[in-house]
Amino acid sequence: MAKTAQQPVLVIMGVSGSGKSTVAGLLAGRLGWDLAEGDDLHPQANVAKMQAGEPLTDEDRWPWLEIIAEWIRAHTEAGIPGVITCSALKKRYRDVLRGEGVVFVFLEGSKDRISDRLASRHGHFMPPALLESQFDALEAPTEDETFISLCVSATPAEEAQEIIGRLGLDAGDAARP
Repeated sequence: MAKTAQQPVLVIMGVSGSGKSTVAGLLAGRLGWDLAEGDDLHPQANVAKMQAGEPLTDEDRWPWLEIIAEWIRAHTEAGIPGVITCSALKKRYRDVLRGEGVVFVFLEGSKDRISDRLASRHGHFMPPALLESQFDALEAPTEDETFISLCVSATPAEEAQEIIGRLGLDAGDAARP
């Protein structure tokens, strides 16, 4: 029997309010893959800082990025596909996360569209006032990175289906190796 290609770990990235958690949950559910919410991996000090309306610094982010990178490595080394959310706003952050079998899925949208989404979101520690700092920090993926970009103009279900189609993922083959 021929060995099938390794399924990837998808890093769903973008500014706060772009739909990372919703789309990631739909993808993981349809594909039967492991799911990790990057926001849940933030140290409490980072959460407190964001709740206070303070943007995180690079120094704040490095330990968090290492935790996410370890989750990704554990999955790719074991040959287990997965989906994880992470803003991954800067190229140097993505450099910590990337590797063989990792695909970034960049959910992008206009500041106005994302701002409207944030205004209607409840129960999240990231206040809408920090959106400007996220757009200021954002460096879109470049040709030397493995990624796809998706404009957040459809429903999350349609976006998840588009990702599955564009990456040629098989939602009917959710079995692990």
